[in-house]
Amino acid sequence: MALTESTMLALSSPAPDFCLPNTSGGITSLSDFEEDKLLVVLFICNHCPYVIHIAPALAELAKKYQDKGVGFVAINSNDTDTYPADNFDAMKKEREHRAYTFPYLFDDTQEVAKAFSAACTPDIYVFDSERKLAYRGQFDTTRPHRISSGNYDSSKAQATGESLACALDALLKNDTLPEPQIPSVGCNIKWKDGNAPAYYG
Repeated sequence: MALTESTMLALSSPAPDFCLPNTSGGITSLSDFEEDKLLVVLFICNHCPYVIHIAPALAELAKKYQDKGVGFVAINSNDTDTYPADNFDAMKKEREHRAYTFPYLFDDTQEVAKAFSAACTPDIYVFDSERKLAYRGQFDTTRPHRISSGNYDSSKAQATGESLACALDALLKNDTLPEPQIPSVGCNIKWKDGNAPAYYG
């Protein structure tokens, strides 16, 4: 695992378009969220310990803010040939296991990840009512505790989603967002051989 920070895409950047298969058997696109006050886009996967760390809190936070008119969508852009734990069938099981109430999409070509300048899992973006980037950064200040290679413990500092919740609350109230915005950090997106973007390390 290569510990990687978000590239921190420039604020006010327009939301890149996407149209990707979801784990429910359909297609999800940016236009599906036109009625939402805000849109949270997350680049996640199944096996990353940093995503596993936030997953329970993410599921609860999404339910809470979806009730307030905030849209959520998660995208997996990992190379599933090299990392079969992230393949589409596993994504279906992961969404059910986590009780995610938002679409979970597969970006097989990795072009959507590149459009967002996504670098890590989780990488988190919040777009305002005009679909301009208003927040990109950490879920909260907690991180999984590394015990040994491949072994992590989240019980010592359980995720809360405080940083993302503060950003959403401010945007829903048309208030100024807290500063500074701290980059998200996690596993690097697993790029296909020869497909890594120029911004990747």
